[in-house]
Amino acid sequence: MTAPEAPETGAPAAPPPDTVTLTIDGASVTVAKGTNVLEAARTLGIDISAFCYHPGLSIAACCRQCLVSIEKNPKLQPSCQQAAADGMVVRTTDPQSTLARKQMLEFTLVNHPIDCPICDKAGECTLQKLYFDHDNADSRVDVPKVRKPKVVDLGPHIVLDAERCILCTRCIRVCDEVAGQHQLEMKHRGDHEELTTAPGQRLDNPYSLNTVDVCPVGALTSKDFRFTMRAWELEATPSVCPGCATGCNVEIHHKQGRAWRLVPRHNPDVNGHWMCDEGRFTYHELREGRLAAPVLDGLPASWDRALATAAAQLEAARAGGGLAVVLSAQATNEDNFALARLAAAWKAKVFSTARPARPERADDRLRDADVNPNTRGVATLLASLPPAGGAAGDAAAFEAALAAGAVKAVVLLGADLPLSDGALRHLRELPVVALASHERGPVKHAAVALPIAAWAETAGSFTNRDGALQRTHAAFAPPGHAVPGWEAVVRLAQATGVKLAWAHGRDVWKDMTAAVAPWKGAAWGREVRPIQLRFANSRG
Repeated sequence: MTAPEAPETGAPAAPPPDTVTLTIDGASVTVAKGTNVLEAARTLGIDISAFCYHPGLSIAACCRQCLVSIEKNPKLQPSCQQAAADGMVVRTTDPQSTLARKQMLEFTLVNHPIDCPICDKAGECTLQKLYFDHDNADSRVDVPKVRKPKVVDLGPHIVLDAERCILCTRCIRVCDEVAGQHQLEMKHRGDHEELTTAPGQRLDNPYSLNTVDVCPVGALTSKDFRFTMRAWELEATPSVCPGCATGCNVEIHHKQGRAWRLVPRHNPDVNGHWMCDEGRFTYHELREGRLAAPVLDGLPASWDRALATAAAQLEAARAGGGLAVVLSAQATNEDNFALARLAAAWKAKVFSTARPARPERADDRLRDADVNPNTRGVATLLASLPPAGGAAGDAAAFEAALAAGAVKAVVLLGADLPLSDGALRHLRELPVVALASHERGPVKHAAVALPIAAWAETAGSFTNRDGALQRTHAAFAPPGHAVPGWEAVVRLAQATGVKLAWAHGRDVWKDMTAAVAPWKGAAWGREVRPIQLRFANSRG
């Protein structure tokens, strides 16, 4: 096969055939065919104002807030609906476009209530932002505003303030296109048009809270977050939802060591712009039933005393080959890798457990029947690091080993151990050392319980159902004397005479990605510090 002829020296390279080149405000830009003018402008750093447009939804072009001038076109065009074309010349800052957008903004504000001091959206409201950016003029309305219903209960999670609604229809499209259920629509016409539920419907679907995310104003508010915290006081930290194996990318919005809400973070390969309602509420577990200090026989103890007791209780089982280590699909890869390494040094039997599957919650969107964030990660670890004490077993194998009397002591990672009542009775008769963030289940009856950080309090990673290795970041410190899980493993190893030389999560990551073939070459990345939402510009 002959090589293609090289272009003549100095000749400009022809653009790919699936792209178009246009000019926006004097700057040339090449984008993929089918890209709208609004998105093309964003690639140049030109932010055309818009309300109804959302990159994850179909185009409605009903707010008319993104009007621009296009050469050879006699009328202004909505840039969200206008596809970019070769040779197109667009102006976004000419007097005609600027005036039209200012007039549309004033029209949107005619009947809008001045609820900013009490509105949950204040500080991340698109209408508020555009007013200060593009208008900032006094109202010319000197007649009473149209009144609409307030505090309307639309469903189990959502409250509507119809006066604030600017009729952008984003929420309707979320229900239709993301949830696949037509539960919202408009009624009436003109300035009396308002959002309502469809006949015989409630806003009650697994993705309903995405309507709050996309609402550009404070019309739709979450009952869970309503009147709890001002948005501009919150700090945002990127993380991964621990609710199921999908591993939706999220932002933890927190303040003063406490999470206040979870919102989706855009990742086109995992969850797009969305997440399910159930996943949003996983943050509640961060402050319920926490284990904040080492516990020895049901009473608080120091780390040194708890570790010394744990080492003494495990020694006999180690010598007799009856020591079992239980990994957890609820814990990070780093915590599981550290404990697997320690189990290898102990020559212990290794098992792995997970929360039971829930087939009824699965759909063809984001919700998975596997309600563990790291089932794939634990399986990948065990495949690359076969246990020294024989092949790893699951919860059923662990039950069988307990019933057969083959287990004399247990080191347990996490608080979730789906065993039968009989197996739990057997477990209570054995020395159990639990590394857990919550004091529940078998942790309550453990001889020694060592407190570890929960998912939002530690830097680490989860592996989702598709095998994507995704980083989590610590949003705030764990409570009391809790430490990251891998650090608790290092302390336990030292107490039993095993040396694990890790001083930071990135050290564990380095050894883990070197040892586990599918993760070779994965980068730890930069450390992420929380950033206040007033500076993050991540919402609205």
